Amino acid sequence: MDYHVNYISPDIKLSSYEGKLFRTEAAFDDHLLVWLISGQTKIVQAHENLTFEPGSVFLIYRNQLATIINTPKDGLPHKAVAMHLSTERLRNYYAGKEIGVTSAPARAVRFLQHPLLQSCLASLIPYFEMQDNFPKDIASLKITEAISILRIIDTDIDGVLANFDDPYKVNLISFMEKNYMFNMPLEKFSYLTGRSLTTFKRDFAKAFNTTPQRWLTQKRLELAHYQLSEGKSKPRDVCYETGFENLSHFSFAFKKQFGYAPTALLVQRKGR
Repeated sequence: MDYHVNYISPDIKLSSYEGKLFRTEAAFDDHLLVWLISGQTKIVQAHENLTFEPGSVFLIYRNQLATIINTPKDGLPHKAVAMHLSTERLRNYYAGKEIGVTSAPARAVRFLQHPLLQSCLASLIPYFEMQDNFPKDIASLKITEAISILRIIDTDIDGVLANFDDPYKVNLISFMEKNYMFNMPLEKFSYLTGRSLTTFKRDFAKAFNTTPQRWLTQKRLELAHYQLSEGKSKPRDVCYETGFENLSHFSFAFKKQFGYAPTALLVQRKGR
């Protein structure tokens, strides 16, 4: 895979790569604003899957679990501009403003190719070609511009962007049942449920009577089996959307659990 990243500041980057696909598990520390220039981005979340095509602009909220699958398309690399809206910057932006805080919705938000937002992000392209260091004050101005445009587009977004709370202690069973398909470190699961790692493991054992690793593997295999039996997905797609590292590991674990390979379900489905 040929992968390139060009930064004009720590918070603004242009990424480009070629290959079959690139998958990452995400629960970002910052809100992430993305303009997709070419290729395709699929975001798998607990409640729904979203697919973004070239020209789409979308925002991924911080601390939201997601599987992000980026794929080159139509002979073009996957290329995107990403802007981090850090907590520190947002604190400074909202300082002195009276804002009612709300919780972030558990999904990425598509801003439907809004011309103001596209223009703001497209104006960054020439700066990526500069040989000298990009002026910090201009980078700051561009991020402030993006935040201001988001507020015009969505009048309710202040309540989300101005929410600086850390995750609070949530119901562990409910959270894990909704989010087991995301291949995150246990440290991240513990943080997002408002627990230390030690407390997370202790509470998990009480709730599920097994270890997190065993439970996660079992749940992911059950979901994969269901998707292959009832859906139209291929083993590779199911592998990445149910939290497995790669296709070979998925196939091995699947056959060990069920006694046959994932491809056997494809044959069975065709015979119906």
